[in-house]
Amino acid sequence: MKKDIILAGVGGQGILSIATCIGMTAVNAGLHLKQAEVHGMSQRGGDVHSNLRLSDKEIASDLIPQGKADMIISVEPMESLRYLPMLAPDGWLITNTKPYVNIPNYPPVENVINEIKSISNHIALDANQIAMDLGLRRSANMVILGAASPYLGLEFKSLEKALANIFKTKGEEVIQANIRALNTGREFAENYIKN
Repeated sequence: MKKDIILAGVGGQGILSIATCIGMTAVNAGLHLKQAEVHGMSQRGGDVHSNLRLSDKEIASDLIPQGKADMIISVEPMESLRYLPMLAPDGWLITNTKPYVNIPNYPPVENVINEIKSISNHIALDANQIAMDLGLRRSANMVILGAASPYLGLEFKSLEKALANIFKTKGEEVIQANIRALNTGREFAENYIKN
């Protein structure tokens, strides 16, 4: 088992929670884990990305070679495109379609979405709207993680357990809300692929 994952977005969108959840699940499954430094967290709204490598064998480097990522998980559409050169030809792009317009020359959103849709293995969803519809406006990152979950090579119940452990200090209500968001994202991905 080997998964090389790029996590992308902007500061304040919950990239660290996604990384922690995947990482904890992998470690609990007895896998090796390497994570490169998360960049940009010092500034809300700044570019954030992380290399996350999981394997049942030892991992030499914490950086993913260009063109070798199995997956890009992004909570911001333009940020997903920034890391496309990292994606393997058969890799998956899972991204939010709701832009975080933090620069004056942000390209037209429809151009960004069209570029995403040109990737053969992609799942594009408005995670912000899905989270709002669930009454969980702060859980868009967990919707995205749920959408990525069928391709992670990790047991879904173990992801739920890791998520519960991460949010345990925030109480049962927050745990259940995030598990609901995770499940809704997974259902979206399963339906998206069927259609």
